[in-house]
Amino acid sequence: MTSSASKRTASSEALPSVDKVVVIGTGFIGLPLALQLAKKGKTVVGVDIDENLVKAINDQSLNLDEAELQALLESDEVEENLVARTSAEEGDAFVISVPTPLTQPQKSPDLSAVEAAVESIIPHLTAGDVVNIESTIPPLTCDDIVAPMLSDAGFEPGEDVFLAHSPERILPGNVFEEIVHNDRVIGGYSERCSRAAAQLYEPFLEGDVYHTDLVSAELCKLMENTYRDVNIALANEFALIGGELGIDITDVIGLANNHPRVDILRPGIGVGGHCLPIDPWFLNEVDPEHTNLITTARRINDMMPEVTARRIRHALSAYDSPHILALGAAYKPDTQDQRESPASDIVAELQLDGYDIGHRDRHVDGMEYDDLRTLVDELDPDALVQLVCHSETNEELVALSDELERDDVLVLRPGAGNPLHPESNV
Repeated sequence: MTSSASKRTASSEALPSVDKVVVIGTGFIGLPLALQLAKKGKTVVGVDIDENLVKAINDQSLNLDEAELQALLESDEVEENLVARTSAEEGDAFVISVPTPLTQPQKSPDLSAVEAAVESIIPHLTAGDVVNIESTIPPLTCDDIVAPMLSDAGFEPGEDVFLAHSPERILPGNVFEEIVHNDRVIGGYSERCSRAAAQLYEPFLEGDVYHTDLVSAELCKLMENTYRDVNIALANEFALIGGELGIDITDVIGLANNHPRVDILRPGIGVGGHCLPIDPWFLNEVDPEHTNLITTARRINDMMPEVTARRIRHALSAYDSPHILALGAAYKPDTQDQRESPASDIVAELQLDGYDIGHRDRHVDGMEYDDLRTLVDELDPDALVQLVCHSETNEELVALSDELERDDVLVLRPGAGNPLHPESNV
């Protein structure tokens, strides 16, 4: 790394050399970035308050959800170039990649982790450093919170340091592919700040880079996820209408999607993950007057676990104290990610009603099973409810459909967007 004395300031003509990157937050987003940079020969320091995670990264014993990421973690280049710490240190660039949850019940963004992360790097900043926020944040966060924190510490954004915001665009279960190939939107305090931050991604990025201002970058990420959330809510509302009319809405959606300008999504049991249930509320925070559609869609998706639990109760109404096997605890198929999982909310709702439920997920630590036939024999359920459609589970249900019917096991698949009728579920 160049010495602080030889570094250029953010207002000088040449962009800085980014050889050492300090990533604050080594979770779902920060760690894949750290791995990619280390693989490409950058010196990387991953910083996290979780001491067990830091140790697991350093001894390469962490078990990741994707084989490609696991191979990166265990590679010689990563072993040589990546070290995890519990506190920040000097670097050429600092990436803030910490969670931004919602406060409950207010549904307001909790930016305390972002503020703490920025505070933690200030003692290690020198003129010409890049400060890039990857955390998902409400519009104006960089201008109203991050920039003043830097200024108060003596580092004027655009003059002393390069301040930028580049929100992540990756999907759990496909992180390795998407972090490389997805386009990047980079907002800068100035155009040169944006271009300085782009150097962080140049070693591995194969997608295009779009430069913009800070507020536009903050807004863009929230719009992307809100668009998806609103469209999911529309499909779920169609499903509610179909339920009232007693028809399989998936068939009708298929018919409607034959129209050349219609592409309705499939309904489901709710929306999980860290982005879609969270990000629309960030827009409501900055402009509650003009987010009526957005917040209505969010409430529709939020109520779907309760709706699904109610439908399961109705489907089981003929049983006296049924024993249920619920399959799936992740928020989406083929991952182990349980953040904001609607499946877990459904199980909790039913357990509050006194239902006897065995909850399993083949991908989630502590809930795994190897073979569905063996699991059914072991638990002997009256009903099997597939909440998350993991690919292997789908295949097993098809293969076991005759046996389950012969054993009088009622199979319900609300996670597949189908009505809760046993004859149409497998």
